[in-house]
Amino acid sequence: MKIFLDFLPVLLFFIAFKIYGIYIATAVLIVASILHTGIQYLRNGKVDKMNLATLGMILLFGGITLLLQDENFIKMKPTAINYLFALLLIGGSFTKQNFIERMLGDKLIGMPSSVFKNLNMMWVFFFLTAGSINYYVAFHYSTEQWVNFKLFGLLGMTLVFALFQGVYLYFAARKYDLSFGEEEE
Repeated sequence: MKIFLDFLPVLLFFIAFKIYGIYIATAVLIVASILHTGIQYLRNGKVDKMNLATLGMILLFGGITLLLQDENFIKMKPTAINYLFALLLIGGSFTKQNFIERMLGDKLIGMPSSVFKNLNMMWVFFFLTAGSINYYVAFHYSTEQWVNFKLFGLLGMTLVFALFQGVYLYFAARKYDLSFGEEEE
């Protein structure tokens, strides 16, 4: 259910764009993102920091898009948010705050810090790559092609990368002889 709720604002943006165009779609994205954040707060009593950062970027870039009637700002939002996440992960490396380890450490008990450092750098690379590809598509292709890429391309890239992360963690767990939820015989 959480994955569907996280995906819903982008899906509504896509549908609204196909029916009404970029400016109505941007307004729909803003409203859907505010509602998504509100639902998350009501369900959990808190809001994930990543969701707050994403909402802030949507409000900023979406608001400027609507205010200036310039679609280039909403096209920049995925690049900006991906670069922000990469910057936060890099910054965390310098302050000994590995955010990936903080997010996954309790689920991957016994996993050495080196694995989390590798995961962190893989996510940095992914965010920089996704942001750069979004920028290229946004400003070298039509708005319709960018919207399709935003839904299918970025989502597809994220799913493939997440699967790659799962494979990496599987082999790391085997290497360090860790079992997660597996019963021993």
